[in-house]
Amino acid sequence: MWFDPKCPWAWNTSRWLLEVERVRDVEVRFHVMSLWLLNEGRQGLEEWYRRWLTDTLGPVRVLVAAEQKYGTPVLRDLYTAFGDRIHHGKVPIGPGLYGDALAELGLDPGLAEAAESTDHDEALLLSHRAGLDPIGEDLGTPAIHVPGPDGRVNAFFGPVVSPVPRGEAAGGLWDGVLLVSATPGFFELKRSRTESPRVD
Repeated sequence: MWFDPKCPWAWNTSRWLLEVERVRDVEVRFHVMSLWLLNEGRQGLEEWYRRWLTDTLGPVRVLVAAEQKYGTPVLRDLYTAFGDRIHHGKVPIGPGLYGDALAELGLDPGLAEAAESTDHDEALLLSHRAGLDPIGEDLGTPAIHVPGPDGRVNAFFGPVVSPVPRGEAAGGLWDGVLLVSATPGFFELKRSRTESPRVD
């Protein structure tokens, strides 16, 4: 799964995938994408969303810096540490959040400085492109790649869920997502969102 840590919809999808791990033979690997990169230079964005994006680049830079230092598996727990603070603790995005999350996991506190540095932007762009190129630039996070029936990568946006399905309900949604996403020529199933995300 490719995620931007500020996105509440991606957060719910990530918590659903961790629930799926409990009831299906699935191992989730997390990767970073950036809503800031996705929307850079894009015309017609609503003003509230443009403001919302202003603090999204720092967190993804810190995550990528941690990935480069410790390897991709570190993203699972670091994403959770970031997400718990952002979505549940309502901690403002900034040095305090980065420092606390890194300290919780015993990671190098100096990685917080990556938020204001371009040193890891090339790696961020590569991760972003790896996640989104197979699904299309007009889509974003959550982005998921799964092996298709023929062994090739099957990539898609979503699912967007609120609240997070638990137990066998999570497994059933996973089964359905695999079924429809593996259907040749299937592109879209969508309905209007009727509520803001209830993060779990």
